[in-house]
Amino acid sequence: MITQEQFDSEVKSIIANAIREDVGDGDHSSLACIPENARGRAKLLVKDKGIIGGVNFAKKVFAYVDKNLKLDVRIEDGTEVTYGDVVMYVEGPSQSILKAERTVLNAMQRMSAIATKTKMFVDLVEGTKTKILDTRKTTPGIRVLEKWAVKIGGGENHRFALYDMIMLKDNHIDFAGGITKAIEMTKQYLKETGKNLQIMVEARDLVEVEEILQNEGVFRILLDNFDYEDTRKAVKLIGDKCLTESSGNINETTIRHYAECGVNYISCGALTHSVHNMDLSLKAVK
Repeated sequence: MITQEQFDSEVKSIIANAIREDVGDGDHSSLACIPENARGRAKLLVKDKGIIGGVNFAKKVFAYVDKNLKLDVRIEDGTEVTYGDVVMYVEGPSQSILKAERTVLNAMQRMSAIATKTKMFVDLVEGTKTKILDTRKTTPGIRVLEKWAVKIGGGENHRFALYDMIMLKDNHIDFAGGITKAIEMTKQYLKETGKNLQIMVEARDLVEVEEILQNEGVFRILLDNFDYEDTRKAVKLIGDKCLTESSGNINETTIRHYAECGVNYISCGALTHSVHNMDLSLKAVK
């Protein structure tokens, strides 16, 4: 995963771009009917149930829009919420509250949905050694928020992007001319460039697992679209030589079964690409 400095930089870029996209040359609806010196107070209201996510992101958005806005946070990230809960109050220049409103709500609704689904999956594998991972199947431009939400829900982050881990998948292997050749070329590349990146290799069957194990330097083996029986066999075959990860056909029904096969990780794209946003709203308080 990326460093904290990279993480913070990604968040700042998202906020700046979101406000630019939404506000443009001005919030003319507010400028037209709300005096510049008007002050107001609003509450962020939950109209759904699940795990709240994005509270700390909202703090950053409000501060970016106007440092004079004051927040009274009542519910923190990762907390279970239900209809009628008030997550926070924001007070200050009314125009500034409205300028930040949509960016805050869009992000928090999405992040809460991801955190909620992640928490459900984490609960489903409770009692096993398996940890839940996200993937790169994220919304372009806001990956850091979606991966942040996975952490809020109790999951863990996979690689952030193409640059922070070597992941040799089926296409890499086929284009390179085979598993062993792909691994050897990768190790040579890392040596030549001086990069310190972990190597993960995808296996499509048990024969490929055996070939991967003949090569040194592999950090984790991805068991892609294995059935339960072959997953158990692969885990036994791999032992403590490297870590294991299952992916493919992972859902609410199958996830516990894969965890019970003994894999270290289960990665699931559905955490970020198949969620229904939590219903939240920002309401003026008189």
